[in-house]
Amino acid sequence: MEKENDIIDENIQEDIVKEETPKKEKKKKEKEIIEGLNQEIVELKDKLLRNAAELENFKKRIQQERINDRKYAASNLINDLLVPLDQFAKVVEMKTDNEVLKNFLIGFNMINDQFKSILETEGVKEIDALNKPFDPTLHYAVEKVNISDKENGINVEVLQKGYTYKERILRPAMVKVNEWSENNNGEDK
Repeated sequence: MEKENDIIDENIQEDIVKEETPKKEKKKKEKEIIEGLNQEIVELKDKLLRNAAELENFKKRIQQERINDRKYAASNLINDLLVPLDQFAKVVEMKTDNEVLKNFLIGFNMINDQFKSILETEGVKEIDALNKPFDPTLHYAVEKVNISDKENGINVEVLQKGYTYKERILRPAMVKVNEWSENNNGEDK
């Protein structure tokens, strides 16, 4: 009888072990699933924060673009007016011996000064390029010249005036730049 009890006890223990093994495996799988879900939650929170930050940056960028659009709204009109105003300035600077024409030119010069004054109050400034060091952000080199008594890299002539509008370049100044070296004694190679 005792032997039978031992066998029964062993069978019960085996059954208990068999039942515990699937429970342990099930708990282990559940833990893995929970850890996976927690990891997914962390990743989704991170994505959410990144998207929120990206949206906020987008809103700021759009707002800045709107401000710039309003600030520089007149730049196309001003840019279109520069060529006729340059032509008008050339006419005003014309030399003549005719007294009647001189009187007209004095009046035109006054009108030209008014145009310049209005543009300056709106934020348009002429780029000062003559006898200044060449700056590729402000100047457009059209030609190189060799003048040995002038410094290298200096603008020696302005072919077309350049303008800025509220810190933006409307048109770079077209210039002739002095470039020479001791080796060529001021002669082109």
